[in-house]
Amino acid sequence: MLFYSTFTFAQKLDSSLQKDPSQRIQIAPESVFKSFREAGMKPVNHTLTPTEKEKVNHAFTLLPPLHQRILKQHLQSISFMDNMPNTALTSPVDTSGKTKMFNITFRASLLDEDISQWATWKENTCFKQGADSNYSVRVEGGKMDGIIYVLLHEATHIVDVVTGITPHPEDANAIVEPTPFTKDIWRLMNKPADPYIDSLLEQTRFRSGKPVPISLAPDVYSQLSKTPFPSLYAMAAWSEDIAELATIYHLTNKLNQPFYIVVTKNNVELARFEPMKNALVSQRLDQLSTFYKP
Repeated sequence: MLFYSTFTFAQKLDSSLQKDPSQRIQIAPESVFKSFREAGMKPVNHTLTPTEKEKVNHAFTLLPPLHQRILKQHLQSISFMDNMPNTALTSPVDTSGKTKMFNITFRASLLDEDISQWATWKENTCFKQGADSNYSVRVEGGKMDGIIYVLLHEATHIVDVVTGITPHPEDANAIVEPTPFTKDIWRLMNKPADPYIDSLLEQTRFRSGKPVPISLAPDVYSQLSKTPFPSLYAMAAWSEDIAELATIYHLTNKLNQPFYIVVTKNNVELARFEPMKNALVSQRLDQLSTFYKP
């Protein structure tokens, strides 16, 4: 999740920036704590155990080459919290310098989940069970640590801002010159191009803010398969689109992990959505090649 706002005031620059980015662990900026408190949460800093630090270190080693280079230059700090409402938040940091710097704050409990567990939880926030509890939505994303997926997603936000993969207007309704990534896919920052506006998809959580009945899940993924978006979350905004596309591609094509969504009723499969087998998604993958240049 990318935080579009005024700069976050965070920790002072220090010698930690000379270290590997995975070692830049600090308490989250006070403004991040404040935003969560204002949302009714009681966030608490989480001190990593040696095992948790090892998971974080490993996740950084798996990032694409471009991500690793950019984080060395632009990652101010990473933080871990208990009792935070979302999984992660990438915030710009005011360092009073010319270099754009960022903090990434993660929900610490993520470190106890594998990708399948975390992704299944997130996907189910899009649906409400209702009276019929026979439906199930499950994401098969393999057994690697969930932090690997989420770090790659958040790091892609930083790569995006630094390199301009997508435009970053201050006004979400601003009409701006498209980039190669957004051209013919997005009309505005958070509105897909007309061919990919679908009445059912517009009702889903990341478009409307509300979940839909889980009985609609087979139809939701059927309609999603007719778009170039790799996930429902990718439809939230073009910044989430690039973050999801890069993450799912890297997970499947570089780390050799599965990624697909299965909808069942009474344990009988009704629908399956596998983004990397979608022709409209595949047509966009060439744009990710810059991430892997040495």
